Amino acid sequence: MEEIMEIEFRKAEKKDISLIFSFIRELARYEKLSSEVTTDEETLEKYLFGERRYAEIIFAMADNSEAGFVLFYHNFSTFIGKPGIYIEDLYVKPEIRGKGVGKALLSHISQLALERKCGRVEWSVLNWNPARQFYESIGAKIMDEWIVYRLNEIAINNLATNSNI
Repeated sequence: MEEIMEIEFRKAEKKDISLIFSFIRELARYEKLSSEVTTDEETLEKYLFGERRYAEIIFAMADNSEAGFVLFYHNFSTFIGKPGIYIEDLYVKPEIRGKGVGKALLSHISQLALERKCGRVEWSVLNWNPARQFYESIGAKIMDEWIVYRLNEIAINNLATNSNI
């Protein structure tokens, strides 16, 4: 594996919204989920850089250009009594994969987790994603005893407005 010698990190700023949206669309294409992207730059800006920021984004910089990004937010574990970091998106440009950028992003998030006294870092991976082998090689464990459930916006609305469900 050819390693990129120098990877730097920078926090996303409001002016990066087009780049962020571009990365999100690239990730959706890779995951074969393009039809699931219903947001736009204005909405992202509101929730990522508005009065209340719901998530953080860090870019991995290689050769003075954005090679990948990670979008994450804090959750909380009642069992360990500590905050955690949940990685919603981690994406590395296809032409840069295999050169250490993904590992560097995860290492950077782990450093943040230590600084912020977090008890865990978690993320979800599609079952066909070849990155699963990489994640296991760095010590990540499959939580196969847990099944993810999700309410989409329609289900949220139904549940919130109809207590007879």
